[in-house]
Amino acid sequence: MPSILRPTALAVAIGLAGTAAAATAPDRPWMDRSLSADKRAELVVAAISDDEKFALIHSKFGRKENEKEATPPEGALGGAGYMPGIPRLGLPVVQETDAGLGVARPAYAGKGGISLPAGLSTAASFDPAVARAGGRMIGGEARDSGFGVMLVGGVNIARDPRNGRNFEYAGEDPVLAGTLVGSAVKGVQDNRLVATVKHFAVNDLETGRNSHSAELDPVAMRESDLLAFQLAIAKGDPGSVMSSYNKVNGTWAGENDWLLNRVLKGEWGFRGFVMSDWGGAHSGATAALAGLDQESAAEAFDSEVFFDKPLRAALADGSFPKERLDDMARRILRSLFAHGVIDEPPKVGKIDVAADRDVARDTEEAGAVLLRNEAGLLPLAGKGQSVAVIGGHADKGVLAGGGSSLVTDLSGDPVTGLQPTTWPGPVKYHPSAPLAFIRPMAEKATFDPGTDPAAAAKAAAAADVAIVFVTKWAAESFDTPDLALPDGQDALVEAVAKANPRTVVVLETNGPVKMPWLDHVGAVLQAWYPGSGGGDAIARLLYGKVSPGGRLPLSWPKDESQLPRPVIQGAGLPASGAPAERIDYNIEGADVGYRWYEKTGKEPLFPFGYGLTYASFAYDGFSVDTDPSGRPVAHLTVKNTGKVAASDVPQIYVTGPSGGTRRLAGWTKLTLDPGASRRVDIPLEPLALARWDDAGRRWRIGAGSYTLKLGRTAVDFEGEAKIELPESFPMAKAP
Repeated sequence: MPSILRPTALAVAIGLAGTAAAATAPDRPWMDRSLSADKRAELVVAAISDDEKFALIHSKFGRKENEKEATPPEGALGGAGYMPGIPRLGLPVVQETDAGLGVARPAYAGKGGISLPAGLSTAASFDPAVARAGGRMIGGEARDSGFGVMLVGGVNIARDPRNGRNFEYAGEDPVLAGTLVGSAVKGVQDNRLVATVKHFAVNDLETGRNSHSAELDPVAMRESDLLAFQLAIAKGDPGSVMSSYNKVNGTWAGENDWLLNRVLKGEWGFRGFVMSDWGGAHSGATAALAGLDQESAAEAFDSEVFFDKPLRAALADGSFPKERLDDMARRILRSLFAHGVIDEPPKVGKIDVAADRDVARDTEEAGAVLLRNEAGLLPLAGKGQSVAVIGGHADKGVLAGGGSSLVTDLSGDPVTGLQPTTWPGPVKYHPSAPLAFIRPMAEKATFDPGTDPAAAAKAAAAADVAIVFVTKWAAESFDTPDLALPDGQDALVEAVAKANPRTVVVLETNGPVKMPWLDHVGAVLQAWYPGSGGGDAIARLLYGKVSPGGRLPLSWPKDESQLPRPVIQGAGLPASGAPAERIDYNIEGADVGYRWYEKTGKEPLFPFGYGLTYASFAYDGFSVDTDPSGRPVAHLTVKNTGKVAASDVPQIYVTGPSGGTRRLAGWTKLTLDPGASRRVDIPLEPLALARWDDAGRRWRIGAGSYTLKLGRTAVDFEGEAKIELPESFPMAKAP
């Protein structure tokens, strides 16, 4: 019998809040809200037929093959998928929608949603409250659009800045990523729906994702990719986890017994269900026995519906036990009960567009990173200062990333016809034009499209300040082969900066890009993909209505030669060749990002945790002790020594008695008025202090001396403290 069926000490029943309805029908005892979600699911499983169980364990696609058709399939809302209901039992249809930035679906009847900025912007906020607010906003839109499952919660770590899907994720550090994604998941599920942490696991490159094997030592995996998932799941309590497309050490992730049964469901005690990615299933009984609970949209994406005829045949011949079929159905139902989807089925309602757009704007303001600000060029003066706004369709909107996470903005698409127009496109912009928000703040603002460097330079020379918007599109299913800006944009920036050294560059990119012109411009603001409130946020940041609040959630290399794999075989769109069959992540192992730079002695262009703002901060009184539970806590006083209110992010890095590279163990984000100071306490993440003990199959904090460094970045330190800790064996816990 597969390990999925064994009881685990970590398994804790989660009861659904609320009292039982006074008139619960005697033939529907599972509708009694006073019962636990586990008990209610068991009652349903006992009452349904095997045919109804099979209907639960493979969802259907929510769109027609031709997405231009005016209506979705019968029973669907046009989302990523849906689970047909069981009316005789009072179980509703459950609709599923992509993805992590908002409600993504074809614009049936002109409908769309409000998009958060890139996940990297949320990660750059270093603020769980920002992540939760964003999750709550998009989860609310999902519920008010009729969806009960949201495929949100991407926590694959950024091993390579060229990964086409980094904008959906939360950076290179597993503790930061797991904490922020866990908070976003909680925000989504605050709306009584199911969130889906994904893509489990080591789905760290898009090139060849449907065929390559991610090769990584299991201990290194525990301390990097899996740590991010473990924390996100512990802190967010998602109803579902999605397996990834790739193989992991030679076995498909959706058929990987070690990942799904032993680690996820066994050691971590995950009580929800595991769904495949769309087109990510490869077998029936093999996958089901390895821990996959639901095949997603199989009719449209898989070579056959593996969780129908093939699995029925295995059930008939005894190679697939009835107990496992029941377990699969029970896990799905349990999550739907636990998170309120069955008791309060989502219905189409009214969305507060203005309020949601403000949440998107606030998230961008918290996560945009000021990389350069020579001679205090920013914030701009406004009165008496003319600006030339150049390039990047800044007169129309802000760029969005592509693929399944793309949100069709409720206000439409202001820039059409950009290539590619088919998958993983179309390339779209959100209609939040920076120029429209800059004009009321500037004395005078002109616009040049940036297609002719000479004309742009002329416009820049005639203004007091030039603001150049540069873009680089990325999307699911491919990686960029290099870090260069496309379409001659480097030449554009060089020409503008030569004409006017008071040049500000605003980057709308998936992440790091090479900047050969960096020393020639006055300021650089990384805006990521800015989302539905992006134009407003960018203008407010440039003019000092708010101070930039972001810190880099990933290291910014000087060029590709600094990366563990300087070349991605087969990268690009179209692909530059056949992808690699194996991706060797053992090159860096658990030393991802800033730890790679420390290990190799290389200096990135900008380090992890870096970000400027319009104020300055002083630190004092750094110390470390333990709280009554034995958890280490760092203490310091932070003072705003600048002239404007701004946010700061003190960061704590740890090195244990066994040595190795430094790891981020804790941080806090605080906003202070000029001259104000605050004493802060920063509880440290025990799993950042621990190492994985593979023989004991547990996390272990070894006895000895731990060095804690107070940093402004992963390389810029302001203080050091040591603490002696006894041996202990921590577990991932909710905050």
